[in-house]
Amino acid sequence: MPLREEFKSQGDLLFKYRSFWPIIIILLGLFVFVRNQTSELQFFKGASEHGYWLFCIGISLFGLLIRIITIGYSSDNTSGRNTTEGQIADDVNSTGIYATVRHPLYVGNFFMWLGIACFTQTIWFIVAFVLMYWLYYERIMYAEEEFMRGKYGEAYVGWAKGTPAFIPALSKWKKPANTFSWIKIIRQEKAGILNLCIVVFVFIFIAGYLKTGDFTLNKSFGILGFGLTYYIIIKLIEKSTSLLKEDR
Repeated sequence: MPLREEFKSQGDLLFKYRSFWPIIIILLGLFVFVRNQTSELQFFKGASEHGYWLFCIGISLFGLLIRIITIGYSSDNTSGRNTTEGQIADDVNSTGIYATVRHPLYVGNFFMWLGIACFTQTIWFIVAFVLMYWLYYERIMYAEEEFMRGKYGEAYVGWAKGTPAFIPALSKWKKPANTFSWIKIIRQEKAGILNLCIVVFVFIFIAGYLKTGDFTLNKSFGILGFGLTYYIIIKLIEKSTSLLKEDR
């Protein structure tokens, strides 16, 4: 099979099962994290450790902010979390954050999971994560661009030529063509917010257990409680009302 078709085939497959990628990273990260917590080579201890936790969470929240900006200004039937329908795009997004970078959602995902990788306090794992992320999503980005090229032709190619693939060119920012939609964000990002809260809870809870030797309540349960409460409330609103059915 020619490389162009092979890369697209691999990208489509990875796109379909991309939800499993974070699970692999989390499990590997937890393994490294536990080994690091039980060694004498930790980067931070005591008060400085709390600051480092906040720093890592801040990186993840920065990634979530990028996703919020991207989805909030996106057109309908784009920027979704679907894994069964394949690629979807009703138009070429070329304003707002899409004027600065071609794949802003994956930039957001990168920072969200980079923050988690930093929890391990292990340089080699953080570097390995960056390399694995690039190799994994390079194929997905390639497949998406082949889909867009096939659907929109020169309209897409012309935009892509002047827009970086992954490292944003902030000077290219253009006023978004769409109105910002909080409803779209609330509907699409509820699972992402819950998953982030669960992962942060697991890391902080395990760290507390390894230090104290018991399952005492701590601040990590507040993070988990927020994520679960938020998710349940949004799901109930979706099922019992029509408040989240209109994007604009």
